Amino acid sequence: MDKTSKEDRKQYRTSVKEEFPDTLRFGKRKFKKKLPLRYGENPGYSAAFYSEKEASGPNMATMEVLQEGTKGLSYINIGDMDLGQRLIKKLTDIYKNNLICVLIKHEIPSGVARGESPGKTFEKAWNCDSLSNFGSVDVFNYQITEQVAELLVEKGKNIEVVYAPDFTSEALEVLSSRKPLRLVKMGTTPEMKASDNGLEFKRVAGGLLIQKRFDSKITSLESIDVVSERKATQEEIEAAIFNWNIACFTRSNAIVIGKEDKVHGIGSGQRSRIDAAETAIRYSKRGYGPEGCVMASDAFIPFTDVVELAARNGIKAIIYPLGSIRDQDVIDKANEHNIAMIITRRPGEKDSERCFLHR
Repeated sequence: MDKTSKEDRKQYRTSVKEEFPDTLRFGKRKFKKKLPLRYGENPGYSAAFYSEKEASGPNMATMEVLQEGTKGLSYINIGDMDLGQRLIKKLTDIYKNNLICVLIKHEIPSGVARGESPGKTFEKAWNCDSLSNFGSVDVFNYQITEQVAELLVEKGKNIEVVYAPDFTSEALEVLSSRKPLRLVKMGTTPEMKASDNGLEFKRVAGGLLIQKRFDSKITSLESIDVVSERKATQEEIEAAIFNWNIACFTRSNAIVIGKEDKVHGIGSGQRSRIDAAETAIRYSKRGYGPEGCVMASDAFIPFTDVVELAARNGIKAIIYPLGSIRDQDVIDKANEHNIAMIITRRPGEKDSERCFLHR
């Protein structure tokens, strides 16, 4: 590597001194500075993490840094850890006896899997899209053992942060061999319950946006309805619920395709739904492929093109909200292709749930 390349790379490792106050207040809520961060979203700009005083359980306020690595945590790392932890918690609430692994890249899920074996669950998640997972933040709802640690440091894998409820001493020894790797222990409760004020804040120039945090109600067979001629199979319903809840944590416009135990492809942050669907299918072909999958769409499907694309690629069912003026055309097209259409509302309800995310 030439001298210029070495100098250019220094900016990504150089911390920026921050001089933010020790505490901040929003109304009655007090936030205390917990960590100075390497820099903000981009090098050269200072950043820090503040914890909410009253927060408890598995959330960012209760994390414990075990290994800072050679660079320390960054602003983006914290955002990735937060999104992964929220998704882990939601899936743990639904699948209480499952091991779950979530890989996050730029605050977007890039690999998600559930299973019974610690090592196999991680490998399933990694192989969803090994290209996108390069440089990921990897979040677990289970203890990292020596076996999993060996997989995490395998040649060809580049992982930024491992975030988990616990690490065995043998695992810590293995992971310490990867010097840049950051290890963070999750503050947990037996039920994986987390508590804070439940509000989301977003700074805009000249003001502040506040909203109540979204929490999907689509968690079981009773939460959905089917409007197509062909009724969904039990396996398709299970896959629909799993992938819908991943779409809830994926930047809109979002399309997620997968089966009942793992994601196959994710299309996120697109301006049109067909672009998101094409991206999800294209990414799936890096790994498990689209055949036999269920597609989750975070909002209504405005045209039949998404259904036609799904049919050409072997998608068997779609879970999505109603709300388009062409809803019946979309359902009719699905009936032509024998695709089951699963709706995000209970039978008899009028309004479907959608799950936009713009973080």
